[in-house]
Amino acid sequence: MPTPLTDRLLVLAAALLFSTGGAAIKAVSLNAWQVASLRSAVGALALLVLVPPRRDSWNRRVIPVGAAYAATLALFVLANKLTTAANAIFLQDAAPLYLVALGPLLLKEPARRQDLLMLGVVAAGIAMFFVGEQPASRTAPRPLEGNVVATIAGVTWALTIAGLRWLGSRHGEIASVAPLVGNLLAFLACLPAALPLRGVGWRDALVIAYLGVFQIGIAYVCLTRAIRRVRALEASLLLMAEPALNPVWTWLVHGERPGGWALAGGALILGACAAHSWRQQRTR
Repeated sequence: MPTPLTDRLLVLAAALLFSTGGAAIKAVSLNAWQVASLRSAVGALALLVLVPPRRDSWNRRVIPVGAAYAATLALFVLANKLTTAANAIFLQDAAPLYLVALGPLLLKEPARRQDLLMLGVVAAGIAMFFVGEQPASRTAPRPLEGNVVATIAGVTWALTIAGLRWLGSRHGEIASVAPLVGNLLAFLACLPAALPLRGVGWRDALVIAYLGVFQIGIAYVCLTRAIRRVRALEASLLLMAEPALNPVWTWLVHGERPGGWALAGGALILGACAAHSWRQQRTR
């Protein structure tokens, strides 16, 4: 029998598993396309086994949402291979900025004054990632390009969130198939650039298996089992453990240190999103 404590622990477990993605991706010696393709292939298999979809939940409407999620999965890997894990996750988690613009268009949700205030603060946080010199390093060889890729990942993640809300409000259980479809599409889209697969050692195979089974599959199971019984504000705050811990794991494993401007921008983005969630909950 689930309890409020176990539900919160499941959401937190999902955030912890999500947060290990940056460090694990950087630990694989394969290139970004190979990691993205294999990670999503294993993730799709894990989701198929752990959360088998009902036959009546398949629908063509899930394809565009799955495509947006597939783009996010691939771009996240590409960004982590180019820039620091902190930059990649903070810039992707700026998705609420784009949701303010996408809400009126896709969901018929008009922007409110507090939404526009958050938009300005998050935009300022994003700008901080592009201020000053960003030296290359072993784990972040092309930081400026990686920041651009991570920013685009924020847009595709916003499209994914908007699409999941649209599916959930209009088509119920169909929304649960989107992560599986997204991983399948990411695997197929990245596969041509990933071939030929050579030199995949046991270490790389183990990390890829971890990414697909735990960082995608089990994390998704933990989140979906608990999210319906946890208040929206509480869930959003618990899930902020992901961007908070992501740079920590990468620092512990790889010695990667994000720049001061990046940390300030990330703090501004997370603070704005937390304050916005709290304000929305109070309004409701």
